[in-house]
Amino acid sequence: MGWVEKTNTAVAKSFVGRRFRLEFSGHRHERKGSRFLTEVRAGLATFFAMAYIISVNASIVSNTGGTCKCESSGDFEFTDAYCTNSSNPAYSAYIICSQEVNRDLVTGTAAIAALTSFCMGLFANMPIALAPGMGLNAYFTYQVVGFHGEGLVSYRLALTAVFVEGLIFVALSILGLRQWLARTIPSSLKIASGAGIGLYLALIGLTYSAGIGAITGSSGDPLELAGCVPALIGADGTCSSGKMRNPTMWLGIFCGGIFTAFLMMYRVKGAIIAGILLVSIISWPRDSSVTAFPHTPLGDASFDFFKKVVTFHPIQHVLVVQDWNITGSNAGQFAVALITFLYVDILDCTGTLYSMARFCGAIDEDTGDFEGSAVAYLIDAMGITIGSLFGCPPVTAFIESGAGISEGGTTGITACVTGLCFFISIFFAPIFASIPSWATGCTLILVGAMMARACTDINWRYIGDSIPAFLTLALMPFTYSIAYGLITGIVTYVILNVGAWLIAKASGGRIMPHDYEHKDYWTYKVRGGLLPGWVKRAAKGKRDFWREWDFDAEELTSRDSYAMAKKRGDGDRASGISISGGVGAMPVLDTVITGDRNWEPGNPHYSMDLNHEDEMGDLGYGSSSRR
Repeated sequence: MGWVEKTNTAVAKSFVGRRFRLEFSGHRHERKGSRFLTEVRAGLATFFAMAYIISVNASIVSNTGGTCKCESSGDFEFTDAYCTNSSNPAYSAYIICSQEVNRDLVTGTAAIAALTSFCMGLFANMPIALAPGMGLNAYFTYQVVGFHGEGLVSYRLALTAVFVEGLIFVALSILGLRQWLARTIPSSLKIASGAGIGLYLALIGLTYSAGIGAITGSSGDPLELAGCVPALIGADGTCSSGKMRNPTMWLGIFCGGIFTAFLMMYRVKGAIIAGILLVSIISWPRDSSVTAFPHTPLGDASFDFFKKVVTFHPIQHVLVVQDWNITGSNAGQFAVALITFLYVDILDCTGTLYSMARFCGAIDEDTGDFEGSAVAYLIDAMGITIGSLFGCPPVTAFIESGAGISEGGTTGITACVTGLCFFISIFFAPIFASIPSWATGCTLILVGAMMARACTDINWRYIGDSIPAFLTLALMPFTYSIAYGLITGIVTYVILNVGAWLIAKASGGRIMPHDYEHKDYWTYKVRGGLLPGWVKRAAKGKRDFWREWDFDAEELTSRDSYAMAKKRGDGDRASGISISGGVGAMPVLDTVITGDRNWEPGNPHYSMDLNHEDEMGDLGYGSSSRR
């Protein structure tokens, strides 16, 4: 036995192993295939895949100007109130202040990512890291606050809306409404959301802001081939010349993409980390064509920050700057910001968290839920509120968590390691903030490719399921929003399927859609009900209601609950089988126990009146074996 096996075994047998349910820990719900060192490597992979958020989020949000004020005077007071004109005498002071806000946000982003990721791993035992969300930060910056504060909502008031939104999410999570929403979304839409997030991730990896810069937006075409050096990017964001000649793009493709893909083909452990590190190390020397620190004012400032290596920058401008004057003239703006963030985040955050849980195999196909979901949603919600105190836009589960999951991460140790890395990055911000976007771009594309494999599980046989699913996965990247994709899919699903149901009722069942028997079954009466388990346990008088029953009877039907409770009182607590006659006696099964599938439609032993079968077919059961 080598040191790797010894280390994994020792940790699995320890308190840490039982807490995180590692394999061989002896926990009855241990997660098969989980190893301590694999979890550590997965946590590092997740961190390196999403480390760009430290600098990218700070760069995007600082475009709002934060709490900086444009002190324009003279004619500029009327023509350039937001310091967008470089000839304005107040422009330089404003930009310097924005740079300080940028560095404040580097610290704030790393701090909230460290706190929420570690808590997600420790309390929810999920390999999912959190940070201010890409897309959400762009929405916060350019559509709510506006460039240099040109929007209708001020930076301070927008942070107040984010703070209140987080508290509302906490209440929804405690009451189980977010879990219920995630479980009631139709199966094909949930699968499509995971694939759509994969495409969304690939799009991020192909762009300039957080990727290799192979594509860009265009005024004529929605997307256009790019790949030119930044100096050749025109005012409209397109390449005026030199397409596909940017050396950093080719470095990212071959060293961060092809090299990593080869390592993954041969199942080399740490393939994703190796690709990111290789590109970063090549890009750090300054006098090269692929340097991350060109000889420009911005490059000089970045290199000066990089040379500090170890430093701590305290938050000075954006720490607890909420504007609580939410009455009078600010009431309308606050309400608009709050409602906007609520409807975008409730689908964006919930959809992302559910998709990552599905990607790591944690979803229970019977209930449509995952272990520790209530705690996971609660941590996500509290992270939104706490993050606003650090000056950050809404925090969400990060789709780059897929990088660590693809490395084998299945427990909360992965998220804890990622959180610790973010905590260290607070003091090593010059290093971690200097990982160039082209080092992580192809990593995002590769992870997106792995997530897109879920497309094969979509029910393509029935139009009422396939069209909404396709719109969901297509509009996520095309609108650069997870929420808009889900909204479109849900609305289309309701229109098509409610319409088909009304026609069927009006015609007495004579007019039915083609292949209706292949429709995925759906009901809003999901297993487990609307209220979370802790509410039910508290209502039943369980003192430690925050702990699950040894066998959670409220998750079963009444007949199963009685049978299992009877068995629990007499015999084996784990299996629900009564044992008699001492050692070696045969187990006695005197009634239905969990695992008996005879009651399901389509089972050979199942019997039901034909009229009832027709009713079940109307609900989407039909004669197909697909459910």
